[in-house]
Amino acid sequence: MSEKKYDFDSGIDRRNTCSLKWDFCEHVLGVPDVIPMWVADMDFPAPPEVVEAIKKRAEHGAYGYPFIPRSFWTSIINWMKMRHNWEIKREWLSRAPGVVPALNICVQTYTAPGDKIIVQSPVYYPFFSAVENNGRRVVKNPLVYKNNRWQMDFDDLKRKIDHRTRMLILCSPHNPVGRVWERQELEALAEICLKHDLLIVSDEIHAEHVYKGHKHIPIASLSPEVAARTITLTAPSKAFNIAGLTTSVVIIPNTKLLNLYKIQLENLGLTVNNIFGLVALEAAYTHGAAWLDQLVEYLEGNMEFARRYFEERIPEIKFLKPEGTYLALLDCRALSLPQKELNEFFLKKARVYFDEGPIFGEELVGFERMNLACPRQTLEEALRRIEKALSELRV
Repeated sequence: MSEKKYDFDSGIDRRNTCSLKWDFCEHVLGVPDVIPMWVADMDFPAPPEVVEAIKKRAEHGAYGYPFIPRSFWTSIINWMKMRHNWEIKREWLSRAPGVVPALNICVQTYTAPGDKIIVQSPVYYPFFSAVENNGRRVVKNPLVYKNNRWQMDFDDLKRKIDHRTRMLILCSPHNPVGRVWERQELEALAEICLKHDLLIVSDEIHAEHVYKGHKHIPIASLSPEVAARTITLTAPSKAFNIAGLTTSVVIIPNTKLLNLYKIQLENLGLTVNNIFGLVALEAAYTHGAAWLDQLVEYLEGNMEFARRYFEERIPEIKFLKPEGTYLALLDCRALSLPQKELNEFFLKKARVYFDEGPIFGEELVGFERMNLACPRQTLEEALRRIEKALSELRV
């Protein structure tokens, strides 16, 4: 029997559905007719198997407090083994209402006010707020861009660790630079963290979107020693477009660290689960592999389409093709526009909305982050708009 073919060209109309991505520009910024390519969710329906599972549960009619079945945890264990060759155990697992809440819980649980926490900027901006809003101090270990690739600076990292440094927050695969870290990079990072007794909190929510020639390696899978110092945060939300169901996975092999996490989860009153999130996660991890494989192939096609379009028709903007995630950086520095004017140009002239680079760190002044998880025709229309607006700017 031939494999079912999923349709990613049709997409779905998300306007006026209380979609942050699609309704923000018109209802908050007051700019209509914008193609939003900013916040990291996709313009594809969730897998049919996930939609059907949610419908079936919704038809029951009673939505009281849910119990987490054993099959929920089994689906996570099986997925990690199948997709990432990582054998995890049920007793390592907990959950959270999202990776960002889990990140904040980890900062609160394992560090004290005034402690230093390392982030590798430019990086997903909630990393900064999770540290600063909880009274801890951000220590930046900036990535270095050389040979057309972002790389970790281990010498800088070692210089910046002192007696107040408690934790390093890793983004793997990295948002927004799109790196999928190689084994030797992760091993070098882990060695430094072990030597200096640093906890590693690894955000691996983009682990499922990795392109040809690259492989995601959970850092906790490197060795038992690394696993004992690592808290892994992940979720099916990016992979299957179910972020609004607020259900994430926390993997902590160290029993003491896991118990501390669970206590803090309870102290914050975050032990109640989203009933549809439980159903969606289990359905995605149990039945979503074929859909995801085809999605990744489609996204890689989008990346290549955009790369060629920029090179051939918009050479003033350099498209940095990612190794993973569905997010790409646009190097717009050749336009010589101040950041505010650059943002205004894309929003009001091109009618395309991106995340501005500097929110991820000062290293990205003159950059924009582009979300390519959309039907090809949407991507092509956005690129046409940019090309047309730039042609008018040149005059």
